Amino acid sequence: MTNIQDTKLEVNQTLPLTIKRLGINGEGVGYFKKKVVFVPGALPGEEIVALVTKVQPNFTEAKIKTIRKESPHRIAAPCPVYAECGGCQLQHLSYDQQLIEKRDIVIQAMERHLKFPVSSLNVKETIGMEDPWNYRNKSQYQVGQKDGKLIAGLYGLNSHNLIDIPNCLVQHKATNKVTRTVKKILKNLNISIYNERKRKGVIRTVITRVGFETGEVQVVLVTGAEEIPQKDQLLKQIRDQLPEVKSVVQNINNRNTSLIFGEKTIHLAGEKVINETLGDLSYELSARTFFQLNPVQTVRLYDEVKKAAALTGTEKVVDAYCGVGTIGLWLSENAKEVRGMDVIKESIEDAKKNAKKHKRDNVYYETGKAENILPRWTKEGWKPDVLVVDPPRSGCDQSLLQTILKVKPKTIVYVSCNPSTLAKDLQELGTSYRVEAIQPVDMFPQTSHVECVSQLILKEGN
Repeated sequence: MTNIQDTKLEVNQTLPLTIKRLGINGEGVGYFKKKVVFVPGALPGEEIVALVTKVQPNFTEAKIKTIRKESPHRIAAPCPVYAECGGCQLQHLSYDQQLIEKRDIVIQAMERHLKFPVSSLNVKETIGMEDPWNYRNKSQYQVGQKDGKLIAGLYGLNSHNLIDIPNCLVQHKATNKVTRTVKKILKNLNISIYNERKRKGVIRTVITRVGFETGEVQVVLVTGAEEIPQKDQLLKQIRDQLPEVKSVVQNINNRNTSLIFGEKTIHLAGEKVINETLGDLSYELSARTFFQLNPVQTVRLYDEVKKAAALTGTEKVVDAYCGVGTIGLWLSENAKEVRGMDVIKESIEDAKKNAKKHKRDNVYYETGKAENILPRWTKEGWKPDVLVVDPPRSGCDQSLLQTILKVKPKTIVYVSCNPSTLAKDLQELGTSYRVEAIQPVDMFPQTSHVECVSQLILKEGN
């Protein structure tokens, strides 16, 4: 008799599965003879017949062959290219249930990585959007030719097949309209499109960004060469047909790379920047400036940061990984002083400009790593009461975690876009801090991404 642990799964094998939960990438997770099976498109509670597509030592990948029992939360995805594109993972799940599952994704990450009891954690209900569509303020579409037709969109899921996306349902309507019109102008003027294989041609990518509050649009044309044929005609037609476009910029990327931007940027027409407003703060956005992609939810996210910081006007605040200073400025009204740092020099220059523009003279920014700057400030007698971290997906730098544990601010507000690295960092900080609350925020409806604001309080005796 075969031991179930030795059951060998093979590609093209079919197996019955009950889906238990959603994985971190939005796929259904089931178990066959105690072996974990990931099934994209399957939903918790569904009973399916799965077809094995890939066998790895620790897990198996499969696709749905048939659904025997369907989830009551399954809906028809409204996007016509949903299955091919891969940009969204959860359009086939009702929005209310998406919010429930995202909270569960956070809890699962905690269960996997925390050694202290997860049941004691206060993981709140996910803050969602009233309208979970048309929320993205920026699109980056590769341009290509297909059957003699000019197309612009994204590469398909796990493929190098370019999918034409004339109307993305999670993009702001203005970015869709502007991209469609620019595409039409490029076609009418017969401007050459970059061919990746031959490494010839001009237009590679069309990037469109809109200010939600101002309605201003910026177009960035990424090109494989500096010369754009019929450039004056191109700019004239953009000006005539798209009065909302306030800024046109060219970026040159002639390298064989998957990176979108090259080193050189040229201002072509209109302003160099567009303006955007968050709450009562305004920002100038240049072609390369990082800015949150969902401005509506960003206000909610930052308000949760403000709530977790619980400032009374007397606190010294550090904004580590500060970028252009968005979070620090959001908190500065209620703080005695805010200091921020970032390794990107241009971001710090923008942060200083933003602080000056808003007349926030209790804000100070410095270029460098938090783990180098914080100990120096502490030595100089400046110790933070509240520390805010908003690290990249990889989580906090190990040396920063060690620095935080030495400096010991009373409160840490940890903004995370990756529940797994958040959980690992909380495990480390948990030696000196109590996790008071974790608030999931849905920044990207219809996708599996979930952002969290965690409040950590220094334990007594530390």
